[in-house]
Amino acid sequence: MSADNGKNRRSFLRGGLTSGAAVVGAGLLSNGLPAFGHDAEERSGSLNKGDAAILRFLAAAEIIETDLWVQYNELGGIQDKEEPDGSGNPLYTDALTILDGDMAQYIHDNTDDEFSHWFFINAYLASKGADKVDLDRFRTLNGSTAEGSSGKPRLTNLTQLTVDTSFWTRYRISANNPDLDPGFTFGQAVQGLNMGQHTAIPRTDADTAGSSIGNATDHLKAIAFTAGFHFCFIEQGGTSLYPSLAQRVTDPEVLRILLSIGPTETMHFQTWQDKAGNATPLTDVDPITKASVTFADLTTNQPKSLQANLIMPEPCPFLSRKFPRCSIIRPTETNGAAMGALKALTADGLFIGQSKEFFELLRDLAEDADEAKAEHDQG
Repeated sequence: MSADNGKNRRSFLRGGLTSGAAVVGAGLLSNGLPAFGHDAEERSGSLNKGDAAILRFLAAAEIIETDLWVQYNELGGIQDKEEPDGSGNPLYTDALTILDGDMAQYIHDNTDDEFSHWFFINAYLASKGADKVDLDRFRTLNGSTAEGSSGKPRLTNLTQLTVDTSFWTRYRISANNPDLDPGFTFGQAVQGLNMGQHTAIPRTDADTAGSSIGNATDHLKAIAFTAGFHFCFIEQGGTSLYPSLAQRVTDPEVLRILLSIGPTETMHFQTWQDKAGNATPLTDVDPITKASVTFADLTTNQPKSLQANLIMPEPCPFLSRKFPRCSIIRPTETNGAAMGALKALTADGLFIGQSKEFFELLRDLAEDADEAKAEHDQG
């Protein structure tokens, strides 16, 4: 990276990071000055520069995850003092129970977990004198106005999603691994979700119109099923991201953080893929986006690659085909892992409507994380 490029990139970070010292406002020190100058790098404090960069990217990812899970919880989760925003949408919550009767509890708990990851990583950065991540200035997107929504501005857009459901077959096909076969195309569990723009939450009360408890319209069911597969998509991303970036960490304590948080993402993914497979057959055309989606019955008469109850990772080639197949998390290739995660979230439609500055900040954080090298890789 050239010195000029470094200066330009640093300028994008000033509004998205906060100092590990006392802070007033996003990116400002207690004396009201910018957290660092135009050509200064973000502070790593006592942390290795690469370790701090990795933690900052993960903090940003957790903030983004928390934002979308809050939206899901406001409408479809358990409503209590732990997650006080929103008041619940009974018809959407009921439609989600088609996937599992405990969906509201699981959504609530996943939301709580993401908050804990965000708060912990930022607090750890601050304890080491390193700059934290603050994305509050980018909470500008409109969310749902349906019953139950708090109506707060959002970071993420859950109403125009294009959900890549290839994670489904990637874990069920035993002959291929995306790390060894980057050109192999893994099939979609729900082809229609990977085309067009789909909402995973009721946008307005019009999306729940015609439904009653125990008798949801196909349109509302499609929204709930879209959410179910989107839950999987989001959490499988974290399942791969943590072990991928852990390979670049230097400090044993930072490694411990990644190896401890990462498995909780896997637990989330395992739960959600089990529930998504319970979607019932239907076809729906969205009245707003005109996107069509067909959900098939994945519980019966399906090939192994689509079989709903194959939620344990099938053994596949790992590291080299000279070794026996092994049941693993995939992918875990470390090169470009952070940027790959950012590209996947962007392609998902989560950031439709966000500002150029938002994308520049996230790209900078991803590039810094991908440039980090563990001590054994240092030249």
